[in-house]
Amino acid sequence: MTSPHGDRRAARSSPADMALTLPDGQTVRVRLHARREVAGPYPWRYLVGVPSWVARPDGVEAAEYTVWVTDRQLTPIEGVDLSGVPTRRLPGPPPQPAPGWVVRPEPGHRRRTVVHDAMCRHAAGSGTELGTQEAVDALTREGARACTECDAAAVLVPALELGQGHG
Repeated sequence: MTSPHGDRRAARSSPADMALTLPDGQTVRVRLHARREVAGPYPWRYLVGVPSWVARPDGVEAAEYTVWVTDRQLTPIEGVDLSGVPTRRLPGPPPQPAPGWVVRPEPGHRRRTVVHDAMCRHAAGSGTELGTQEAVDALTREGARACTECDAAAVLVPALELGQGHG
């Protein structure tokens, strides 16, 4: 059932199994409890239950640790039905896709900046989100460079070179 605010609450709501990739690369089977649409470069958050153990005076007991993660950390398990998982969308029209680029100060260098793909691991943290034209413009500024560990250099530098001598 969908409300005017985009919430889907079903009487049959139930968790679904997913695979969660941990920072060290291990994969753990987790339970997906809820999905929530948010603004920002990663538009969906997922509430998952991670299996854990709790020490009790009479031994150890299975438990579940819940945490919100992004889709970059989750992998669906083939054949698992996600339709019973409560899903909350943002009100209004669908959100616009993330700008795609982030400019950040270059660590350890005053007055230098680096333009990254928004998905680049070096783009996390503080920075300014940019559209493609803004990212190309940012690269024309003194002390700016494109990150070579993501798509920024491969995509933006050729676009920047196309504009040389025109205008």
